[in-house]
Amino acid sequence: MKKIFFSLSLCFVLILLVFSCVDSGSTNTSAGNYSMEVGEDYPVYGGNKAGNRFSPLDQITKENVSSLEVSWMYNAAEGSEIDESGRGAKEIQCQPIVVDGVLYGTSPELELFALNASTGKEIWKFKPGEDEGRYIVNTNRGVAYWRNEKDRRILYTVGANLYAIDADNGKLISSFGNNGTVDLRKGLLPDEEYDIEALSVNATSPGIIYNNTFILGSAVFETGNSAPGHIRAYDVLTGEMKWIFHTIPRPGEIGYDTWPKDAYKEIGGANSWSGFSLDEKRGVVYLGTGSPSFDFYGGNRKGKNLFGNSVLALDAETGGLKWYYQTIHHDLWDRDLPSPPNLTTIEHNGEMVDVAVQATKDGLIYVLNRDTGESIFPVEERPVPTDGLPGEYPYPTQKYPTKPLPLSHQVFTEDIITDRTPEAHAFVKDIYDQFRTDHKFTPPSVEGTLAFGYSGGAEWGGNAIDPDGILYQNSNNDPWVLQLIDTTTQNKAFNSLSKGNGLYLKNCAACHGQNREGSGTDFPSLKNVSDKLSKEEIVQIIKFGSGRMPAFQQISENDRESIVGYLFDLHAFGRPPVAHSGEIIQGSEVKSESEPVQKKKFGFKQRYVSKVWRKLADQDGYPEIKPPWGTLNAIDLKTGDYLWRVPLGEYTELTKQGIPITGTKNYGGPVVTAGGLIFIAATADERIRAFDKKTGKVVWEYQLPAGGFATPITYKVDGKQYVVIAAGGARGQKPGGNYVAFALKDK
Repeated sequence: MKKIFFSLSLCFVLILLVFSCVDSGSTNTSAGNYSMEVGEDYPVYGGNKAGNRFSPLDQITKENVSSLEVSWMYNAAEGSEIDESGRGAKEIQCQPIVVDGVLYGTSPELELFALNASTGKEIWKFKPGEDEGRYIVNTNRGVAYWRNEKDRRILYTVGANLYAIDADNGKLISSFGNNGTVDLRKGLLPDEEYDIEALSVNATSPGIIYNNTFILGSAVFETGNSAPGHIRAYDVLTGEMKWIFHTIPRPGEIGYDTWPKDAYKEIGGANSWSGFSLDEKRGVVYLGTGSPSFDFYGGNRKGKNLFGNSVLALDAETGGLKWYYQTIHHDLWDRDLPSPPNLTTIEHNGEMVDVAVQATKDGLIYVLNRDTGESIFPVEERPVPTDGLPGEYPYPTQKYPTKPLPLSHQVFTEDIITDRTPEAHAFVKDIYDQFRTDHKFTPPSVEGTLAFGYSGGAEWGGNAIDPDGILYQNSNNDPWVLQLIDTTTQNKAFNSLSKGNGLYLKNCAACHGQNREGSGTDFPSLKNVSDKLSKEEIVQIIKFGSGRMPAFQQISENDRESIVGYLFDLHAFGRPPVAHSGEIIQGSEVKSESEPVQKKKFGFKQRYVSKVWRKLADQDGYPEIKPPWGTLNAIDLKTGDYLWRVPLGEYTELTKQGIPITGTKNYGGPVVTAGGLIFIAATADERIRAFDKKTGKVVWEYQLPAGGFATPITYKVDGKQYVVIAAGGARGQKPGGNYVAFALKDK
């Protein structure tokens, strides 16, 4: 890599960036909201409100990092009854925060806890409990902290609940919402008109705080009964909703004409599930949205579909739109924006420019002017295939950034099929020949397609940017098989099946396979599920969700029991088999007369659903393309050029066979420090590593007790710098539940 020489004045600017610009003015203390600037603390998801995942700490360097050792370990899964088989295992994806020497994080059961950040000793733990049946054990990636002169509180979500917790004692703050809780299903639709109990709404990533305003997104279903993904803001003190931004516009709002008339009355999605960044000096919050529902067929949503798949800049106090930048028009490929925009300042054409940097699931990186939303680098709008399914209206053009080059493959071509062994090549080639692979934007079909960008590229772990304007991003290379089926054909087939089998095929087969075989670690096999879970546990998972699986609350109790009966190869808890009659609408049968519907159900009847949707692998379970399978990348944002790219993760059994390190799938993100290091876990080999940020060379690694599928943090207490990772395991591997802290050996 060439040395870069800066003028004296530019060096002075960059020194200031380390302590100020990186946080985009996070010293705003109006309304009593004290500074949340990264330094010795790590007070915000992403390190600072700009989401840089950069720490100015430099006690740990590439010269002494080899002396890192475990300082403490906290068992966050204690009492969760996880056994050696993985029974009861749930993931920890939490990136904790540290304020004034106290670490706040969440357990596999989404209990909130506070620890002494220097010893790992528990201070308090909050257990959310049932709370009127709305406790959904799902994913949580972090929490938000707020304080004024008299009050310190943690805001975090569990399922459809937003909680306000006293940061000093772990108790609910009764003056917030309904005795400390706000129901996130309320306020999305006219509550008096729609059955909000049937909506699946939760928030996997934390919100962000501007003064006394807490801004929050949501994770929702991706089928026809998806809730709308509107962005909302709440009063930190009272829990009252302050504003709402309609990501599926209403009449008179910008973007309404990019949908059919009144689309907002039945179409959901276009949600921001990955979190936010905030420029407090401008008073602007930045976010990325996902696809409208249904993910893979949009015959009822002709048009660009704003504000799906868009980077948005909103007034943080009012929710007013500043600008938008749509990355995918009329998304048919589930190409959500998977992480918050990263706010930084770079030199461009001789000037310092504030930018928002957005990475995508299909491996692209957009560098946008923070004030206007215009791309810093040229972006081409190119024609794409429009031969969609009957009634579909694929958009005729899509965006192609010219810089930086993609992080991952864009099209599955024959020359990248695995050559690990002749047998593996032949196995994948046979699958390759069965499906269409000709274009990145080939519309989904009943014949099936193989494509990148359903998962992979950038993930929810985010990225890091240092004050030199270097972006550090981990990435996956994952082609997926997608095949649709029309619901008329599907319903005819269901009529000949038992009720449980039909319901399983409708609700579960797209992920877990028609024969319950699963798809690697992403969607586990259910063939021997009775060895791991009881009937009652599976019923609760179907109802409330767990990990990546959303809640299927719209499925009736009888139908849930029928599915579980089928999974156990029984007849619905001893009941005789029932022939399936009538259509299944949105994953469940129409409710019987004994379960009258008093209010309207939001959503629409799908014309097509997923028949197959799974990651492709060879016969031995390894990725189906030539390595690298997972990478860590360094990109100079001033030029858009790569400085280095290295494999991330290792299959040691392949290395022993003489195969160069391949990289592995990786879930979680990096943190970069002024000590010249990048810390990242995330890999399937269950290690945490430190990389030299200049060269990409591994300078330290440690075998974790379980996979660290989260993003590490770093902070300093009593003069000692710590690095902490949540080693929650699972994702098809052994369970965990520990937070592991590292520090330099005492001399």
